[in-house]
Amino acid sequence: MKTHIYAVGIAFLSTQVLYADPALTIYNQNFGVVRDTVHLDLKRGVNNINYNEATMHLEPDSVVLRDPTGKRSLQILEQNFRADPISEGLLLNHFEGKTIDFETTVNDGGRTHKEIVRGKIVRSGYVPHSGGYNTYGSEYYQNQAAYAQAGQPIIEVDGKLRFSLPGQPLFPSLGDDSILKPTLTWDLNSDQSGPVDAEISYVTGGMSWHADYNLVSPEKGDTIDLVGWVTMDNQSGKTFQNAKIKLMAGDVNKIQPGQENRMRAEMVYAAKAMGGAQVVTEKAFDEFHLYTLERSTTLLDRETKQVEFIHADGIKAQSIYVYDGAKIDYNRYGGWNMENIRGDQSYGTQSNPKVMVMREFYNSKTNHLGLPLPKGRLRFYRRDSDGQMEFTGENTIDHTPKDELVRVATGDSFDLVGERKRTAFKESKLRAVPGAPVNVDWEDETFEIKLRNHKKEPVEIRVVEHLYRWTNWEITEKSQDFKKMDAQNIEFRVNVKPDEEKTVSYTAHYSW
Repeated sequence: MKTHIYAVGIAFLSTQVLYADPALTIYNQNFGVVRDTVHLDLKRGVNNINYNEATMHLEPDSVVLRDPTGKRSLQILEQNFRADPISEGLLLNHFEGKTIDFETTVNDGGRTHKEIVRGKIVRSGYVPHSGGYNTYGSEYYQNQAAYAQAGQPIIEVDGKLRFSLPGQPLFPSLGDDSILKPTLTWDLNSDQSGPVDAEISYVTGGMSWHADYNLVSPEKGDTIDLVGWVTMDNQSGKTFQNAKIKLMAGDVNKIQPGQENRMRAEMVYAAKAMGGAQVVTEKAFDEFHLYTLERSTTLLDRETKQVEFIHADGIKAQSIYVYDGAKIDYNRYGGWNMENIRGDQSYGTQSNPKVMVMREFYNSKTNHLGLPLPKGRLRFYRRDSDGQMEFTGENTIDHTPKDELVRVATGDSFDLVGERKRTAFKESKLRAVPGAPVNVDWEDETFEIKLRNHKKEPVEIRVVEHLYRWTNWEITEKSQDFKKMDAQNIEFRVNVKPDEEKTVSYTAHYSW
């Protein structure tokens, strides 16, 4: 018998329990909410129930068990949680440093028989399940590689070490209270006897998800096609069969189960790759966004799974060239304030020759998007003349609402070069009285920036200059107009033709 689930989680019980398909809500902060509907056959009064389908990283104080119809009163009088199920690796870990029996098969002239070998467990090779569950991406895979190496047992037999078990380990009895799965034990009081479809939900660690975006440009031009994937990572210690999965996007501390009635303003994503079928739907949820996978799916323990959730073509994504020519040695100047900076004449005089490449696009309906984009990694590709896609850079974005600008740096241009140097520096040197320390109350600083374009097409380069010596400044001389970006940054926009060198200069006057 299976029961349909409507919301955010999962769970299962013992005492003649019939299981239903699970439902999950996974948050991108390494936790999830699990809920399920299970059938219990209870007697009136106190029932002892073992629930042995929990995750290994369940938060016991988050457990909620109730009759969703409100017709039955279910009260947990006492709850105990054990998350140390017995396994061969765990028992080897328990007996680490001790000598136990190993049963091995010996072939003697074509006839086999069993022998007992005594071996000392030098290293069990047991890796706790929680070892890498709070990571994902490259860090997760690096951790898994390290755990795989550490997971090799070392057994000493007859004074020699071997990196494998000499046979089947034979362990002493641990008693009747050993468990095979993480188990919740309840003393559950029911005001009525008979069957009930109870709902159980809880918060668990070891679950996370993140978004990845692949953006493909043609051989020429600034349009892109965008495909977004969500990657779910299950390190909870439990496999969820045929689960209904939701993904919560936003910076959430903790969301309590049962808040579905606060959802509003639904919008549907159509995945073109599946012929217009709805793969993921999105809706606003309180101050966050909730994404629902339309198809139930099985999420194995220690598995990562990808699902396409957005597909958009013809997005206008402009390439921007930015020259930020001041090379700052932060190992030297880290922690300096403006008072220190204005007293060091050499600050900001080193030149950075690299011109940065940035890509930007508006997340708007007029630009074929207009969807809430969960934080994640953007990978940019461009098709070559032979049709093959070549990787051209990547970066990350934070949660981005619709109608906002997305701008990321993807690398440095090969054919654009910048050169920045200071050409003049003056400061006042006044003494209140003869022999007194020199007081400096103004400084003039002049810079010259050269830009060279070795590309075959003209480009616009945005030259960013930081007025870092003091808050009171004015530009007294300039070779061309600039835009004031904020209180201490200005930007020149310079058009440079192929094989041309352009020069920008300005003088900043500081006073205090």
